Amino acid sequence: MLAKPILLVEDNPMDLDLTLRAFKRRKLTNPVEVARDGEEALARLARWETGEEQPVVILLDLKLPKVDGLEVLRQVKSHPEFRAIPVVVLTSSAEDRDVQEAYQLGANSYITKPVDFDKFMDVAEQIELYWTILNTPSM
Repeated sequence: MLAKPILLVEDNPMDLDLTLRAFKRRKLTNPVEVARDGEEALARLARWETGEEQPVVILLDLKLPKVDGLEVLRQVKSHPEFRAIPVVVLTSSAEDRDVQEAYQLGANSYITKPVDFDKFMDVAEQIELYWTILNTPSM
């Protein structure tokens, strides 16, 4: 059985590259699908409704063009079929109001992106271990 995908919602090319390199170095077996803005992320909901495989976890930046990450989170978590998909906010914002609002909207975790690559590797390892190996997703 193939590993379920991870949906990475990230618009910053450097952060996107850093994340993908970290997962590649970790030899992550889950395929990583990328949405480069909030609108592209929300378009996935319609595709999932038609039977496309849902991700095992969504890694969501908050500062996105077109539709911000909090609105993406709001729509995913208010959808009766997709609200059980874990959403990990992975963002550069450490602002208290962003953290509070993300959790109020149903985020499963909130991680502030480290700038240092080695620290980012640690974050990638923890995401992989917990969300793709240890966590038992709902069916």
